[in-house]
Amino acid sequence: MSSGKNVFIVGPGFVGWNVLDLLAKEKYTVTGYVRRQEHANQIKASGAADAVLGDLDDKALITKHALSHDIVIHTATADHLPSAEAILEAIQQRAEKGLSTIYIHTSGTSVLDDGVSGEHKSDKVYHDNAVSEVDSVPDNAPHRTIDLAILKVKKQLSEKAKIAIMIPPLIYGFNPSHARLTIQIPTLTRYALKHGYAGHIGAGLAVESNIHVLDLARAYVVLLHHLESTPSDSPDILENPYFFTETTGDNEPSWKDIASVIGAELHKAGLIADPNPRAIPPENYGDLFGDATDCVIGLNSRSRAVRLRELGWKPVEKSWRESYVQDELPFLLKEEVDRKVFSGYQGIVAS
Repeated sequence: MSSGKNVFIVGPGFVGWNVLDLLAKEKYTVTGYVRRQEHANQIKASGAADAVLGDLDDKALITKHALSHDIVIHTATADHLPSAEAILEAIQQRAEKGLSTIYIHTSGTSVLDDGVSGEHKSDKVYHDNAVSEVDSVPDNAPHRTIDLAILKVKKQLSEKAKIAIMIPPLIYGFNPSHARLTIQIPTLTRYALKHGYAGHIGAGLAVESNIHVLDLARAYVVLLHHLESTPSDSPDILENPYFFTETTGDNEPSWKDIASVIGAELHKAGLIADPNPRAIPPENYGDLFGDATDCVIGLNSRSRAVRLRELGWKPVEKSWRESYVQDELPFLLKEEVDRKVFSGYQGIVAS
């Protein structure tokens, strides 16, 4: 491996696989940490030099491989402390040997959840060039426990490591080469197909910023290049770890807006009788995200990617509406499943 160009991606899935694609094209030597041999074969076909099979709870295995990489990117989930701790342990061991590490951790803007359960749009907007705004969220906010553990080690290591936290909002989009769907909007669509109507939480008035997965992948590369080229003792590195990504600016859709598009498209396709969205009763949350439903699809989460835009990044992909109508919904409707047995999203929600 060439020094400084070897990357370990923990969880190259919906987001990380797209990041891997871009890094491989830039001649980085990339190793992916995956659960299944099938996916190991897929990322190797995308340009990964190697794949390690393991699960997120195997701290020793993650630490072992992170130790031999100059760059580590965690895109598996924002809510798994042991895997983040395993990476931090490797970074600390490397620092003791005089080896610097770049670590990009993936959090998510559910950390900004205001608990309104869809009842109104908030005026509160968070900017990533204002550390105090992000640090104002409660310590028990979604994802925050892991973020705080990372910040503690970042402070201890100071200029011995370059550590950043990427905080994506609602992620949408589709890469036909990967044939994977994102989480929230497809889950709302599957709910609509099961129950016969498109729904939202409460009044559906809360809003969230969003980002196309391919724009997000490019954001990781821009951030990586910034970390590589900026001195480790720079205030930009030491004082602010946060990077938002979003494409919406002040035009974030409400959850009712999203439900309206789902309803209109499914009605047009002859799959539901009524296109008009309605509030989802709490007793049906098991068909969405269970106890986390309010903070996944009922929150206000308004973020602004000031820092990445200053670095030259800009979103260029389709809007969430265009992507849903043109790419995601057609793919979802090809699924050969019994839609009446859908029982909600069973994985971990990243954003």
